[in-house]
Parts: sequence; C-alpha cells; structure tokens
Amino acid sequence: MVKKHLFPQDNLFTETTELNRRLGLTEAFSIVISRIIGSGIFRTPAPIMLLVGAVSLYYGVWIIGGIATLLGAFLYAELVAMMPKSGGPYAYLKAAYPPVWTFLRGWAMFFVSETASIAAVALVFAEYGNSLYALFHNGQHYSHLWEVAIALGVIWFMTAINCFGMFLSGVVQNIFGFLKLVAIGAVISVGFSKAGNAANFTTPFWPEEFNWSTLLAIGAAMRYGFFAYSGWEGPTYIAEEIRNPKRNLPLAMLAGIAGVMLLYLAANTAYLYQLSVPEIQQSKWVATEAMQAAIGATGGLMIAIAVMLNTFGNVSTQVLVKARTWYAMAKDGLFFGALAKIHPKYKTPNNALLAQGFWATVLLIGAGFAESAYEAIIDFFSFTSTIFNIMTFASVWILRRKYPDAPRSYSAWGYPFTLIIVLLIQVWFLITTLLTAFVPSLLGVLLTSTGLLYYYKDEIVRFVRKK
Repeated sequence: MVKKHLFPQDNLFTETTELNRRLGLTEAFSIVISRIIGSGIFRTPAPIMLLVGAVSLYYGVWIIGGIATLLGAFLYAELVAMMPKSGGPYAYLKAAYPPVWTFLRGWAMFFVSETASIAAVALVFAEYGNSLYALFHNGQHYSHLWEVAIALGVIWFMTAINCFGMFLSGVVQNIFGFLKLVAIGAVISVGFSKAGNAANFTTPFWPEEFNWSTLLAIGAAMRYGFFAYSGWEGPTYIAEEIRNPKRNLPLAMLAGIAGVMLLYLAANTAYLYQLSVPEIQQSKWVATEAMQAAIGATGGLMIAIAVMLNTFGNVSTQVLVKARTWYAMAKDGLFFGALAKIHPKYKTPNNALLAQGFWATVLLIGAGFAESAYEAIIDFFSFTSTIFNIMTFASVWILRRKYPDAPRSYSAWGYPFTLIIVLLIQVWFLITTLLTAFVPSLLGVLLTSTGLLYYYKDEIVRFVRKK
C-alpha cells in the first residue's frame, strides 16, 4: 500500500541508520570517479561531433557540461551535508515536495532513467568487447545478439557481487576507480605519443552559420555531454553507508567532478589530435580509432581493454548505489514493500538489487536491438530525468525556506546565482531535448505517468467499485 501521509521530519537531519557505515572518503571519491567515467568519454564524442560539426562547439558542449555539473554539485553539497540519507535525490525531494512528486521521481528513476543507464553502459562494455574480438579475428565481429547477451551477463554478475556486503563492494570501487584513472591517463598519453594533425583543431573551428538550428544542435549534443558527466551524485545514494558523510560526501563530489572535467578535455584533445572532425563523426569507437592512428593495432588493443575496464567498473558502481533508492522508497512505503528488506548477514538491500537487475534486463532487451541502441536509451530517459533534476536543484531554495534552522555544515557556493545559472541551463536543455527527441521523450513521460496508477490504485479501485 502506498502511504499518502507526509513524511516524518524528526529524523531528516540525523545520521542514524540501520545500515553499516563501512565506506570512507577514498571509497566515496572512487564512487564519483567510477560513476562518471564509464562509457561517455569513449562513446559520446561521435554523436556530439555529428550534431555540432565544429571544433568550437564540440569543446563548448564538454565545457558547458562540466561547469553545469560542478555548479550542480555545489547545490547538492548543501543538501547532502544537511540530510545525509540514502537514496540520493529521492531523499531531498522527499523533504521538499508532496509525497506524490517524490514517488514519481523514484518511479521514473527505476522504470525510466537509472536502470536504463545501467543497460546503456553495459552495452558499451559489450560493444568494445566486440572491437577487441575483431582485433584477434581479422576484423570479424561477433553478432549484436552476443553484445546484448554479454551486457546482460555484466549486469547480473555485478548484481551478484553487490549482494555480498559493502566491504567487497568498497574494494571493487577502489580497484576500478584507480584503474579508470590509469586508463584515461594512458589514452591521453598515447594520443600525444605520435605526431598528429594540428589542423584538426581548426577545421572547421566555427560552424558555417549560427542560428536557431545551431542552438538546437548544441542542446541535442548536451544530451550526450550530460550523460558523460552523469553519476557525480553517486555517493549520495549510499550516504548512510559512508563515514562522516557531512564532510566526505561534498568533498568527494567536488574534487571528483573537477578532476574528471580536466581529464575529459584532455582526452578529447587527444582524439582531435589524431582524428579529423569527419572521422570522429563517422566513428562508433572513437577512442579505439584514435589510439590505432597513434600506435597502430597495439593502441586499439589497449583502448578496448581500457574502455572495458571503465564500463565494467561503472556498471558495478551504478548497481551498488542505485539499489539504495528503491530500498529507501520501499522503506517509506512508496514502492514494493519487499524491496525494503535487508539481508540479515550482509546488511545489503538484496531484493532491491535483484529487482533493479530484472528491469535493467527488460530495458536492455527492449532497446538493445534498435539501430543505435546506445543513443536510443539515452534519448529515452533524458527529458524525464531533466524534469526531476530541475526539481532537485530547486529544492535547495525550498528547503531554505521550509527548514531555515536546519543544520547546514555547508552552504552552496555562490547561492542564489549558482542556482539560477543551473536552472537556466537545465530548462534550456529540457526544451531542446523535447524538440530534438520528441518521441523518446514522450515515451519516458508516459512510462513515468504509469506510476500514478500505482500511487492512486486504492482510490481507483474504490471508484470502479462505486460505478
């Protein structure tokens, strides 16, 4: 049964929890790195360049995405320092808005955005595995059916790993967080190890004309740019399992985002040094081709392994952190009650993990056979996610008025200008996403709206019986 009452506010600002606080600053930072650096920096350069078609706008998308993400993190830092609760944005929406909006955000996260993101990154792991396979089989690739099957295997393997306690999960995060930094560093180093073509940075530098269509193209490209930066809020989903969350969470997010932005700009510069604009536009595996251009087949082999390490670790992190939202919702009576159960030995929300794996499987099978499956999955959830992102950022303003005396160990830097800038960017992105991906956006909204049938099911049943 869905609870319609207002949530109790007496424990919103405490650090009390029935979960184990086993993770420290290192693990929180590793989660930020692992959640951000996944498939995006290796897979999205091509669709971004295809949309904008000019070097200046290409860099603009990555810079705007990084700055907007960093500004958003300043706002999140205030929220998580005030309310160190598991569930990420769900916890903040719960405190700021009526229960129905909180429920819809969680419903959309489960059925539309968050599980779809797991499926998308797992698919990229399988795609780069295909490129690795081709290097050893004279350019022959295995079928797309095998790509989908391998992606499913990754999802369920990492789901199983995360069912055996936070200690094992924390070790996995530290290992893959370190490997991701090594992999990106290697890509950048190799990209500049052989003389490329400096003319790629200026041909073309500006678009032929700048008009409304150009703005739409930039907005559409931001869909993939924001996806590449997504996940920076990952540690907030497991706030109740991190030691000293009021200090460690803001610090991990801000340091992680700043570092990743610099790495992304350096990696894209390495790509452009080796590949021309048309070559990037036509490439499915930009990183692989850039490394092959630099050092031949060895570069292709190295980058395929690096991407697979990154995406494998990213899936692990997503599976870990997102299941805590379904657990938090179920505990509040806003989701299927069985998902609120904690494993008696490992203290992990295993039912939530299994349900998450099941729905990620459904989405992967449903979208995995589209012509451009990766882009299709991102288009599907971008609009809906942006609506709730706007609500989450706006909750900083709402909660300052609703709970003016709440303990705030950190106040958002540059407020209210930070909030205004973030909201303007998000609204612009929302509009352009709707205009450039109308049908996928509509599908995401419709699937989110089905949550209202679940939320008001008791009222609907009573109404039908009266008729």
